[in-house]
Amino acid sequence: MSPGAVALLAHSALDEDAWEDLLSFIEERRVIPIIGPELLQVDTEQGPRLLHDWLAEKLARRLNVDTSQLPQPYTLNDVVCWFLGARGRREEAYVRLRGIIKDAAFEPPLALRQLAAIPEFDLFVTTTFDPLLENAINLERFGGATSTEVLAYSPNRVADLPAERDRLQRPVVYHLFGRLSASPTYVISDEDLLEFICALQSEHLAPEKLFHELEHNHLLFIGSNFTNWLARLFLRMAKRQRLSDPRDVGEILADSHTSEDERLVSFLQQVSVRTRIYTGAERFVQELHDRLAARRRPAAGTGGESGVVRILPPAREMPDNAVFISYAREDLAAVQRLKVGLEAAGITTWFDMERLESGDDYDRKIQRNIGRCAYFIPVVSAATERRHEAYFRREWSYALDRARNMADGALFILPVAIDDTDAGQALVPDRFKALHFTRLRDGEVTPEFAARLKDVTRARQP
Repeated sequence: MSPGAVALLAHSALDEDAWEDLLSFIEERRVIPIIGPELLQVDTEQGPRLLHDWLAEKLARRLNVDTSQLPQPYTLNDVVCWFLGARGRREEAYVRLRGIIKDAAFEPPLALRQLAAIPEFDLFVTTTFDPLLENAINLERFGGATSTEVLAYSPNRVADLPAERDRLQRPVVYHLFGRLSASPTYVISDEDLLEFICALQSEHLAPEKLFHELEHNHLLFIGSNFTNWLARLFLRMAKRQRLSDPRDVGEILADSHTSEDERLVSFLQQVSVRTRIYTGAERFVQELHDRLAARRRPAAGTGGESGVVRILPPAREMPDNAVFISYAREDLAAVQRLKVGLEAAGITTWFDMERLESGDDYDRKIQRNIGRCAYFIPVVSAATERRHEAYFRREWSYALDRARNMADGALFILPVAIDDTDAGQALVPDRFKALHFTRLRDGEVTPEFAARLKDVTRARQP
């Protein structure tokens, strides 16, 4: 093995500069986590187990597999191969596996919940078929309500992202190797995996929008069980160019085995200098969680220790006398903090979080809400500066239309800057610039702003 590969093995973690880069990229929504089976530590009757190991034992019993004839420790692939070799029906394995998982009803592991609580992660890719990841997101972000969008690939049914990532209106979980079903449409054996990998490399069977995002974002491979050549193939497939070609994005492999694979480490050291290795999937998630918690100040009124805001999604219909918050999708985390801070002061707020509707009906709904809201808060930031064309600018226009019918000096539009964006130079309507901008860094509500808004809201009530 080359001296460079030895050095990489000796530093199977991230230095401070690498962590700083990663956290900055996460804050800019330029990172996509790819989740593997090593993160699926569940509580079983025998204690904590990796889900796939536990499933292999349960499925072997259900299919009457003679486990004494299997390699030890045996895997799901070993169980399925023995069953098929004994002339079992392929479909039966998938039906039995689905029943086992449904009956178990495992709670999402802590590591998945910690990842789900990072609001900047809006697109998750998983190489597992279970529902634990989407359950974790629903628990952490939506109080258990089923609000995460779940997509699943299959060679016979190519599902792609509904839109480009910056236009996604709710978190998405994409099952790259299929999703739990009674049909053989997900990967439980090496043969299944081979079929999926071959299909994903086909020009006509690849999910183009998803692969575009994988190509142009930094990737976190957390808990994957890819073997040497499969890891190389998957990296190449995700980046869609020679790994040795210059590129602006990189990836982190965080698992229990990559750092011990000398040939894979040597390969990565020679041809993929943007790839970093971290030993331990759960340990990586815990360190990521701790570093983000230390980086973020707790939001006012959240009562949380991590500074990550957890709220229920806003009501589908705007409440009466609510404050309408208009924002760029990239600023969702700050807007959540803003909502929590204002509502802790007794001020009802509303913002459109999911934007599930489209077309004229959706536009009429937004116009109607702006026409009857108590106040209108346009959130101004570096993100709005970058977006010269976006729906929030139409919302700003609707607010100005309403303000034109108001008396001079009437208080309605309350611009808020959540970063260092210069109000005087910002790409906002001229009438906004004539108003007082309140700076609420990262959406954290100050007592002065809350008191001011509470006073003017109370004064308007009959």
